[in-house]
Amino acid sequence: MAKKAEDILKQWMSAVNDGELEALLGLYSDDAVLIPTFSSRLLNAPEKIRGYFQKLANREDLSIALHEKTVIVQPIQGNIVSLCGIYCWRFSVDGELLSFEARFSYVLDLDADRPIINHHSSQIPRVL
Repeated sequence: MAKKAEDILKQWMSAVNDGELEALLGLYSDDAVLIPTFSSRLLNAPEKIRGYFQKLANREDLSIALHEKTVIVQPIQGNIVSLCGIYCWRFSVDGELLSFEARFSYVLDLDADRPIINHHSSQIPRVL
């Protein structure tokens, strides 16, 4: 039975907020590509994705919150879907809690044990 895209997103966010690195990494397929929020590199191997999230997890007061009304799910083919929206990263830098609004998109295989095939997240640019 296929999972729901929104449930996978909730699992991902819970893993980030609870500091559960293995649960987080367990959502990414072995050949997943991550275009991360806080790096200019494309991450296309499990060890690269692990390194990124390990570094991010060391941030004090790390959390993420979803802007629920922004979530859009689009079918692609079969049980492959696209999921996008806006979330807000929060963590402390030099003792100050900062917020980083970011847009995200996922390509998910709802039938797979490790459903995240592609994940892109980028900070929302300042308005011109």
